[in-house]
Amino acid sequence: MRTSGRLLDTLASVALVALVLGGCGSEASVGMDTPRAAADAKPAHGDTLIEASFSNVSGLIPNITSDSASHRVGNHLYTGLITRDGDLKIIPDLAESWEFSRDCLHLTFHLRKNVKWHDGQPFTADDVLFTYRTMIDPRTPTAYRDDFLAVRNIEAPDPYTVRVDYAQAQAKALASWEFWMLPKHLLEPWAKQGKLREAPQNRSAPVGTGAYRFKEWKPGEKLVMTANRDFYMGRPYISRIVVRVIPSQATIFLELKARGVDYTETMTALQYTRQTSYPAFRKSFNKYSYPSNGYTYLGFNLRDPRFRDRRVRLAFAHAINKRELIDGVRQGLAREASGPFKPGTWAFNPDVQPVPYDPARAKLLLAQAGWVDRDGNGIVEKDGHPFRFEILTNQGNEERRRVAEIIQAELKDIGVAAEIRVIEWASLLKEYIKKRRFEALVLGWGVGSDPDQTSVWHSSQMGPDQLNHIGYDNPVVDELLERGRSSCHEAERAPIYHRLHEVLAEDQPLVFLYWGESLPAVASRVHGIVPTTNGILYNFEKWFVPKELQRFTSG
Repeated sequence: MRTSGRLLDTLASVALVALVLGGCGSEASVGMDTPRAAADAKPAHGDTLIEASFSNVSGLIPNITSDSASHRVGNHLYTGLITRDGDLKIIPDLAESWEFSRDCLHLTFHLRKNVKWHDGQPFTADDVLFTYRTMIDPRTPTAYRDDFLAVRNIEAPDPYTVRVDYAQAQAKALASWEFWMLPKHLLEPWAKQGKLREAPQNRSAPVGTGAYRFKEWKPGEKLVMTANRDFYMGRPYISRIVVRVIPSQATIFLELKARGVDYTETMTALQYTRQTSYPAFRKSFNKYSYPSNGYTYLGFNLRDPRFRDRRVRLAFAHAINKRELIDGVRQGLAREASGPFKPGTWAFNPDVQPVPYDPARAKLLLAQAGWVDRDGNGIVEKDGHPFRFEILTNQGNEERRRVAEIIQAELKDIGVAAEIRVIEWASLLKEYIKKRRFEALVLGWGVGSDPDQTSVWHSSQMGPDQLNHIGYDNPVVDELLERGRSSCHEAERAPIYHRLHEVLAEDQPLVFLYWGESLPAVASRVHGIVPTTNGILYNFEKWFVPKELQRFTSG
């Protein structure tokens, strides 16, 4: 997987995720629970890796999807001009080199000359220009247009050179080209009609430049990819990837123990700490733990007048005991969140503290907002309307369901009645989130390797295919976001994001709950895994199974 993960199981980021992260450092360590000496293992081609996903892929052109399942598959099928190594440093990918002017206004890429699309056609600068034009086209249903709109001019003086000019310095001028490149020769007719979602490449025949080729997709069941023997960075060792859709963390765990699954990205904390320590599991799997690039939150539909009132949002934040969530749901494997910037990164403001648990303060804030229990039935009311609302979360994610249940109980203690509804992911995304048909959500946001989060918080990003689905509109935040992305120097940007962190913490557009640990498990027969700041998937093409340990016959 040649790009850092862009999203959790939510919109972007739910890319960003994108949104695929935050900064290049972390205070926490990166480790493996059951280290094994594998230095003498000999790399070999072959075998199949079976991956579990509790959400279905929504499309096979990742540029127009916003869910983590689609992006994980997209990262195997497509590549960008650049990628990131284990330390999150930018390194060459489709571009073998580049020059970036000191004023951050002019960027020149020199493309590799040995790259072919999966159908054998050469990858050239025309594909880069096509991808750019497709991304800025208002008819393209994408949440990731913003970075490309900053380009003033782009040209290709020859088939393997791309020159990009910016009107002003842009923080993500280089990083934005980590984005997936698209094949002009196949998608141009569809892009011109604004019908990329209807293109065969989005449903049944994706063609990329990635390490893996598409084989088959049975929605709701499985997706199969095979190794690209002509991959420009060398044929990957694992010959086949099968992504099994298993819409339940509990069922995924059963399949893992039965060895029907080789890799899961997200064990629950309870599974990780208490249910996987027996000898047979430790022999069959390696467990890893490292700080994730995402946080869990309670979000509100800010078009609802109840939640437009900051006092109500802050009351909810005070009513929720984050320590109880972390200890009870995450077995301690998380950090309290004070905002949307990953702890330990340069954009994170250490002076911003999480909202403290204070039910008395929560009740006072509700009363100041006019919400009082006037009839003694235990539910606060205003203008004759009791405070009742519904929390939505996605099916199969046991952790989020438990978080919602604890929040439900804690809100009851301050006189607010919450009902919980669990909805299948694809339906939640399409019918509720994109259509803004919700009152509150328990979901997760992934953050990008650059701290710019314009697509999540800026008031211009509220369209159905965009990521500001809560409807947040704050002129101060808009101005800080615009300033933060208009420089390419970390020293200039850091104070801007520190201030943004303060404003968001004060305003509580959603309740920032916690940053969890990533807890993947991989079959122990798989070698070549090196845990880093960038997790474990950054070098997936180097994973291998020694011949004597291979379970499956594949090409």
